[in-house]
Amino acid sequence: MSTCFVPAFQGHDRTGINGAREEIFDLIRRDPNKNINIYFDGWCGFRAATVLRSVPQVLPSMKDPPPKLCFGRIIYVDCSSWISKRTMQKVIAQQLRLNNDTMAMFDEHDEEDDFNGVDLGSRDAIRSVATMIDETLRESRFIMIFINGSDKEVVLGTLGIPEHSDCVVLWTFSARLMTMRAYGHQDEIKKKLIYTDVFLWSNRPGFLPRSEFIALFYEETSYIAARYPCMRGMELKRVVDCCLYGLLLTYHTFRSTTGFAWSAHAPNFWICDGIIQGDRAWEISNALHPEISFECDVGMLEEVLDILNTDPKSPFLLLDSRLRDVYEERLCRWLSVTTLSNNRAHEVVQTTLAGASSIFRALKNKHDPVGLPNGYFKQCNNLGVLVLSCCAFSFLSPPFLHCHKLRFLGLDHCTNDNTIMELEGGTEYAATSVWALFLNNMRVIDLHYTDWAEILLEDKIDFMANLMELNLAGFQWPRWTSSHQMHKRLSNLQRLRIIRPNYDEAAAQTMSSDVDDSFLLMESTSLEILDLSGSNRLMGRDLAESISKAKRLQVLILDGCDGFGDVVLPNNSTLRSFSLDGYGPASSHRTSTVELPPEISRPKQPQADASNRRKKGAAKTSIISLRGCGRLDKLFLRGLPNLVELDLSGCAIKVLDFGSMVLDVPMLKRLFLIGCERLCAIKWGPDWQMALKLQMIFIDTRPGSARVLGCVRPPSLDAQQKFFRLQIHAITTDTRFARSLGPPITYASNPYYFNIKIISSDAHNVTTTGAVLQHAARASKETMMVGSNSDRQVHYCVAAGGLLMYGDIFTKIGDGLAPMQAFPEAPMEQSDRHIEIDGGSRSMQSEAEDPDDYNLASLMGFYTETLHVHNVATCSSAMPAKSWNYLRWCRVERCPSLHAVFPPGAVDVGDSLDTIWASDLLMARCVWSKADFAYHANLHLKRLRQLHLRCCPSLRFALAMSHRPTFPNLETLHIIHCGDLRHVFVPMDQKSQHTGSVQFPKLTTIHLHDLAALQQICEGNEALAPALETIRIRGCCSLRRLPALKGRQAGVKKPAVEVEKDVWDALEWDGMDAGHHPSLYETPLHSRYYKRRMLRRTVLR
Repeated sequence: MSTCFVPAFQGHDRTGINGAREEIFDLIRRDPNKNINIYFDGWCGFRAATVLRSVPQVLPSMKDPPPKLCFGRIIYVDCSSWISKRTMQKVIAQQLRLNNDTMAMFDEHDEEDDFNGVDLGSRDAIRSVATMIDETLRESRFIMIFINGSDKEVVLGTLGIPEHSDCVVLWTFSARLMTMRAYGHQDEIKKKLIYTDVFLWSNRPGFLPRSEFIALFYEETSYIAARYPCMRGMELKRVVDCCLYGLLLTYHTFRSTTGFAWSAHAPNFWICDGIIQGDRAWEISNALHPEISFECDVGMLEEVLDILNTDPKSPFLLLDSRLRDVYEERLCRWLSVTTLSNNRAHEVVQTTLAGASSIFRALKNKHDPVGLPNGYFKQCNNLGVLVLSCCAFSFLSPPFLHCHKLRFLGLDHCTNDNTIMELEGGTEYAATSVWALFLNNMRVIDLHYTDWAEILLEDKIDFMANLMELNLAGFQWPRWTSSHQMHKRLSNLQRLRIIRPNYDEAAAQTMSSDVDDSFLLMESTSLEILDLSGSNRLMGRDLAESISKAKRLQVLILDGCDGFGDVVLPNNSTLRSFSLDGYGPASSHRTSTVELPPEISRPKQPQADASNRRKKGAAKTSIISLRGCGRLDKLFLRGLPNLVELDLSGCAIKVLDFGSMVLDVPMLKRLFLIGCERLCAIKWGPDWQMALKLQMIFIDTRPGSARVLGCVRPPSLDAQQKFFRLQIHAITTDTRFARSLGPPITYASNPYYFNIKIISSDAHNVTTTGAVLQHAARASKETMMVGSNSDRQVHYCVAAGGLLMYGDIFTKIGDGLAPMQAFPEAPMEQSDRHIEIDGGSRSMQSEAEDPDDYNLASLMGFYTETLHVHNVATCSSAMPAKSWNYLRWCRVERCPSLHAVFPPGAVDVGDSLDTIWASDLLMARCVWSKADFAYHANLHLKRLRQLHLRCCPSLRFALAMSHRPTFPNLETLHIIHCGDLRHVFVPMDQKSQHTGSVQFPKLTTIHLHDLAALQQICEGNEALAPALETIRIRGCCSLRRLPALKGRQAGVKKPAVEVEKDVWDALEWDGMDAGHHPSLYETPLHSRYYKRRMLRRTVLR
């Protein structure tokens, strides 16, 4: 249905919240359709969310509602603080009380998106959850009230809301506490609406009385206060006052001629004015600040303020040429003066000053300041906040000097007027005492392009013991000497900002930096926020040493500090935010939280200064080390042409984004992320730019690795110091992190190196049904200990029949290994491209089976040369079904749930595999699975030299042969303790059954032990091994054939054979012509030990 416009609320009785709600109900009752989607715009956006919030409160309490207003479910979704469609879907699921398994999907998908580096705002709805929501709602009539904080219409069907069911959808756009759009804005909104049936709107908000606005604030603030525990018990009127104060600040910002946004100081204003008091004042103010924000058209805002300004009950008075003149004398707490049109206005101001707690005065512009005489604010006994813009007064005797309760002083583009008389009367001692009373209560001083150096003289600083925030923008430096020791005088200073200081060449003959070092010594302060944006001549070494002593520092901003050297701030346990923007300082950023300047306030491109110093190499920083800053999770670096090394070891960063956090660093070569336990992903920027530039990457995300390693850099690769264009050393506890390593490896140029280890945080000991791993000292007769000669690890195996042949010999010959028990050492020499999986993770199997181009499976198949997989306890598949391009050796051990080492679909396409070494695979049915090898069939395992298998009791076969089987390089076949093994090599399928023999031209050694079910080497084919030298067989009672020696060169020594007599006697032979006859072998050496004596009949007890 097309969108239609329905004028509403034309009568006075329809102007309130109740009237608006009743108009909505009437519209629903009149509509003949079962399904209706209504957009409610309120009064140009004003009060729309408030009216909608009242609907779910009133509907359940209605007595005998008409059928059209009877709903089985009422769903209220408040997404005014918009995050994503998934967040909205989760709110719906919570409203419907879906089961725990369904709700758990949100955490699972969020975690998955964390490792994919998906932004919070880009996370879409979950299809399976949408199905559950659809099934829950489809059979009932419901109404959905939705406050949309985004700027687009949401397609509710994708979230699971049935599109054509019996329902009412009532929604609005509202992302701010107060939204007032320009009159005629409906056309802009109409363009966004595609699925909406009705657009409901009313007249301009300027037609509403003051009581309606105050009612709005009470409704909204009660909703805000209910969400924050710190506001419980707080008088709601104080929150309403904060809203009104915020409205005043918004307008003052609109009318500012300098462009400075004082509204960012709102938390300071609320406290210094006395609106919010008590021990929780800062907590409450910081919570309210993001909630009390306004999206207003300036024309609409003027209409609203014009109504409030003329009301005698209003707490503020605005004197502005765009508003109606207010000449009546009245008491008000907040005064804003931007125009003084006549003498009567001057009289109103003088009358109002005495009772004002906040005064904002901004007349004309910065090029034509208005003079203020001494003592102008002398009668302001209650003044807590004073903001002056474009004013002139005597800096030696300011007009507010006698405001002893003043706590916030803001001066914007104010100048010194030496023609104004100094403070009359009094002695020097009296003047000093006046300054002492004035400065003692001061909490915040903000000087914005106001060069009032006298306020920071040594004798003035002595009186600022209670100062908590000092902001200096465009100040003249240097102005003091090292004798200040300001770190001791300003012991309560929490926030210090020195923005774009003006460098005085003449006064800095003996100074080396903009800011004297003594000013920044902070070992004894309470400093939490330090912003030195635009301080180009800072001395990096001295500043870094000073900052490292600030034990409570949480935010450090060095934007535009081109002269800053290397940044080395190790082991700062409190630092949470760091910014170094080479493009320049942000505009008008003030916050008492840990948030960094938003993108909208940052410069869009590098800013050249007057001396044209911004050339290549202007930013000197080559190393940034924030190693050990365990709480740092907010970072912004940009425009650093000389940055070579970035060390974020031990930081709390979750996603390192080279598209939004670290930008324009063309020379960055080394990246250290050791001990970053929370790190889930690295986003390499547009077109993976940083993935192509970096040369060295060190990563370790193990819990506690920062403490264990102390964030020490890994040693060099080896003594030879081989050259690589890229080196990656990575240890992670989640397989999914390998997705972030894919791009740099994929696009790396030879030669490159990577050593990736995926380690589980779980215990490595594994207990499985039918096989209990236990120490050798407690081993029973059903288990056997097998030791490794290399690492002396203990291995265990359970034979298929429950008893191991010759298991009793350990009781006869002691603890030493029997010759047949010996097993070749595992391959240990790592290649330049090595991956080790130790325990894996719960996502191990899904990653191995995922065909993505940049995950672990792709790294293993396409780039890895050596692979070690061990202690993977729960995965049935740990290897990808992919083409293996470069794999040289593979070592797999202690993976009790693994079904196959190489699953169906794996192909040795690179013809590189040299060694397969597998041990303790309790459930494995094969090593290389059967599959269709139509592609590269002739290359399958052609370079395989060593096949070593141990303790794989469920193994049915080892390798599936290609259509034209031959193993031209196989030298050693060593298999022990694989009780179910029937054949070592089997055909791929019956259709590909090869009728000829299988060639093993270089096979020299066959070692088979405890293979009770083994029948022959190759199923259905004769094995030809003319180069055989040694055959050692024991415990293979079902063996019937040995490889033939046809083609063996004359005069070569016969193969030595060690085998039990009864097995030798049972072997089948094809004759001398086939090269398959007992005489072609040395006389076999039979074992001295025989099977245990077994009872021939059942013993009845």
